[in-house]
Amino acid sequence: MLGIIGDLVEDVVVWLSEPLRHGTDTEAEIFHTRGGSGANVASFAGRLGPTRFIGCVGNDNLGTALVQDLEAEGVDVRVQRKHVTGTVIILIDQDGERSMLPNRAAATMLDEVPDGWLDGLELLHVSAYSFNGAPVGDTVIDVIRRAKRRGILVSIDVSSTGMLAQYGIDRFLDLMVDLAPDFLIGNQSEMACLDVVVDGKPGTNAPRLTDTIIVTKAGADPTIVHQPGSEPLTVAVPPVPAVRDLTGAGDAFAAGFLTSYLATHDLQKACVGGHSSAALVLCSPGASAG
Repeated sequence: MLGIIGDLVEDVVVWLSEPLRHGTDTEAEIFHTRGGSGANVASFAGRLGPTRFIGCVGNDNLGTALVQDLEAEGVDVRVQRKHVTGTVIILIDQDGERSMLPNRAAATMLDEVPDGWLDGLELLHVSAYSFNGAPVGDTVIDVIRRAKRRGILVSIDVSSTGMLAQYGIDRFLDLMVDLAPDFLIGNQSEMACLDVVVDGKPGTNAPRLTDTIIVTKAGADPTIVHQPGSEPLTVAVPPVPAVRDLTGAGDAFAAGFLTSYLATHDLQKACVGGHSSAALVLCSPGASAG
């Protein structure tokens, strides 16, 4: 089983029909969807194989609806219930690029993960957003350590350059060296920010991650996988006819990549699975399959 720990929130997705007009009205379409990087990965992975989501949502009607929605997609949901459910406002410009205004609320309040919630997991995937906040940050670090002691593989998604800036780049790198995840997944900007992979080549900080497989996504350009002791693997991305909304594409990639890896233990096939999963979301609002 693939386990995911992270945020479960509501996304309010705003498709702008024109450039944002400051101080007045802007033409737009608005959609309410389930969101949170961790929940997005769980949603897509749940369609591909046994999946468990671990997190914290508000003790409110919205939280109940989001949990039921995720369970309806075949996900085994284990959550704490407290405070209020978070919301993220996502502005999508005409090119499909996102600007996000997050209020994570209850998602930052996870303070206990029972050992039983890790039972049966072969791989635990963590969104790096979970490190940024209290008490969730310390809780997630503890869960990762417990998972590794049990022989569970660990994957970490870098998630956001904005999150890295808030958390601290050196602090995040030190944490990655300490935790030694089996996989570190991120896009070109995130990996360059960490100076782990720059222009497709190992950066100056790459030697610090001696036991980690580094997966660098590049949109429509090939995904590059750096595995310690091996030549880089380059996997082309099949063309997608039309892209309207990039929200959730990285999460969908992680779901497809990790479930394919668990099924095959083949990095090439894992990338192909990731690309196939990501392509499903590029024409629909938010992290939902079109």
